[in-house]
Amino acid sequence: MAVPLLDINRQHADIKNELQEVFKRALDSSRFIKGPEMEEFETEFANYSGCARAAGCASGTDALILALQALGLKRDELVITVPFTFFATAGSVVRAGGRPVFIDILPDTFNMDPDKTEAWLNNHCAITERGAVHRGTGRRVAAILPVHLFGQPANMEAFNAIGKRWGLPVIEDAAQAVGAKWEGTCAGSLGDAGCFSFFPSKNLGALGDGGMVTTGSEETFNTVKRLREHGGQGYLHSEVGTNSRLDALQAGFLRVKLRKLESWHQGRRKNAQRYDQAFADLEQVRTPVIDPRAWTIYNQYTLLAHRRDELLACLREKGIGCAVYYPLPLHLQECFSHLGYSEGDFPVSEKCSRRAISLPVFGELTEDEQNEVIEAVREFYRS
Repeated sequence: MAVPLLDINRQHADIKNELQEVFKRALDSSRFIKGPEMEEFETEFANYSGCARAAGCASGTDALILALQALGLKRDELVITVPFTFFATAGSVVRAGGRPVFIDILPDTFNMDPDKTEAWLNNHCAITERGAVHRGTGRRVAAILPVHLFGQPANMEAFNAIGKRWGLPVIEDAAQAVGAKWEGTCAGSLGDAGCFSFFPSKNLGALGDGGMVTTGSEETFNTVKRLREHGGQGYLHSEVGTNSRLDALQAGFLRVKLRKLESWHQGRRKNAQRYDQAFADLEQVRTPVIDPRAWTIYNQYTLLAHRRDELLACLREKGIGCAVYYPLPLHLQECFSHLGYSEGDFPVSEKCSRRAISLPVFGELTEDEQNEVIEAVREFYRS
């Protein structure tokens, strides 16, 4: 039996009529950019995430760039983040004019290690009238950028405390974590700003692309809104921004999906629990470790597996969808070679890149399909 890694068609089957109505509404109104559909979605998303304000944009990548710029990142300033994540996290830092500083992840949750973050600041930086400054280069540290990887929030309590001590804003890369919670508080409302992606494969995915910046700060909110429209209002510009708007059609689709999101999360969590139970006695794999303070949405269900590449090939040969996130950590990517990192600098991230494999976990996965995946993994390790 072939089993897909993700089947968005099954999700859409239940809401097809509502999605078609959104399309009809857009055609009839001819409101394709901005307008009430986008404004309503921004309000609904802010309410869902427990944030005061939300500003739509064209992608999750743009959300990161806009948030970094709105919170004061200037050319060649430093942003602390992780090497084990999707490329856009560090790529956005560079696109916004900054330089990423990588910190290794925790071996259990895949998220940035707060102790190593503070140790780097203590060992390399000083607090001056310019803020936190790197002693060796004189570059200012502009922000801390933790990632809520695979749908599990990072320890935002710790990162906010570090940010307060060092005078640094904390920006959440919540691209994979819409609806995830840390101690009952939603991702996106935990730091100074939250950045979301609505890429179709996300738990809350558009029928195209889209993103969102959330914040409790009116100043940050207004700056993001200005930057997403070329840095001005109308034909008056106070700075140079970009063209990054969430179009009304995608906003309408996302409004429909947002109403279903909690039930979709529950389906993913149920499937994850079945995998946990099925693999509990397998010494060759480690199932996801969830911090007891976190409520994860399982954007991915990721094992750490011995003989990962052989398992990957075996599953694919059987027609079972699986994926590796991420096979080469960012500090070893060619485009970041100028930062001076080498193999061995971040051993936990490098180990996870060699061993991580993600299995189908989407809410509409049938029990028979999941049994097929479970049996294939167990059979591989019996051989």
